[in-house]
Amino acid sequence: MSWSDTGVNLSALRGHNAALALDLLRAAGRDGISRLELAERTGLTPQAVSKITARLRAAGLVSEAGHRASTGGKPRTVLRLAPSAGCAVGVRLDRDALTAVLLDLAGERVRVREAPLDPGGEPPAVLARVADEVGLLLRGERPPGLLGAGVAMPGPLDHASGVARRVTGFPHWDGFPVRDTLAALLGCPVVLDKDTNAAALGLALSGVAGESDSFAYLHLGTGLGAGLVLGGGLYRGARTGAGEFGHQTVQLDGPECRCGRRGCIEALCLDAVRRGEPERAARILGAGAANLVALLDIGRIVLGGRIVAAAPDVFTARVAEAAGVPVALADGGAHPIAGGAAQLILAPLFGRGDPYSPKIR
Repeated sequence: MSWSDTGVNLSALRGHNAALALDLLRAAGRDGISRLELAERTGLTPQAVSKITARLRAAGLVSEAGHRASTGGKPRTVLRLAPSAGCAVGVRLDRDALTAVLLDLAGERVRVREAPLDPGGEPPAVLARVADEVGLLLRGERPPGLLGAGVAMPGPLDHASGVARRVTGFPHWDGFPVRDTLAALLGCPVVLDKDTNAAALGLALSGVAGESDSFAYLHLGTGLGAGLVLGGGLYRGARTGAGEFGHQTVQLDGPECRCGRRGCIEALCLDAVRRGEPERAARILGAGAANLVALLDIGRIVLGGRIVAAAPDVFTARVAEAAGVPVALADGGAHPIAGGAAQLILAPLFGRGDPYSPKIR
């Protein structure tokens, strides 16, 4: 890949107050927001806001967008976030395919690339292929303002060290430094997380969970997993092990699962799908969702994945019936996992926490 040296002036993004201002500018969208409104909503003084916005404007992150009538005094200058000033790559590594997206600073998709992928190969060769596909997404040239790449893959893994563990179905990835290897190949910062965690982060930021500050994203595709947002924060567990929803045993003498145990809900769901019984698969998923609601007192379930997308009404109805909480569908066309992976890079810039414990407000 040929990379340019241009990029966002990260010093302009540092600091809690700058993040607060950027978050409000992003939320305001094309309508924009005035300095006075920023001061009122952040609790900062007008002088402090003026200094922050001057720094953001100098960095090209914010622009003036006309004036708004005032209730008294001169018209207020409206400020807008400049979406093209920064971007992030999100990569989803599935068990049979790769999806890569490029998001601008406002979280809007710029480009998408999809390609087949076989994680059964040796990790260095697989990741070299991933880097090639990201290069094609970026059209061979690092775009101005590229902040980094978020990578989402099946677990278990250690998000803090960026190392894969015994990925279900692909145990040869155990101990491989995915994050550092890709960072060297791509020439930019990389954050690694489980696929369902990335999706939960992206969905929380998109507002799909409504007013609920605790929800679960259940993904049924080549496997079954969960991403958890509890009390407004993405919950990973002490060892990034939370959300291995598919490997709860629900039938002691059930079919063997690829994790090595028997009767896992993932094995039962996928067996029903293979038999052409989506109604049965949906009932099984609903039973697991009901257990999750009872255990964690979550207020909403969000469903996603290719199997859910093939029969959305069936899965929505059966899971809602069993779980007793509102059920929503993730927008499959928006690539929630790859988009959420890019948000692992973008969200911290807007005061949504660091890459390891993003907080959703």
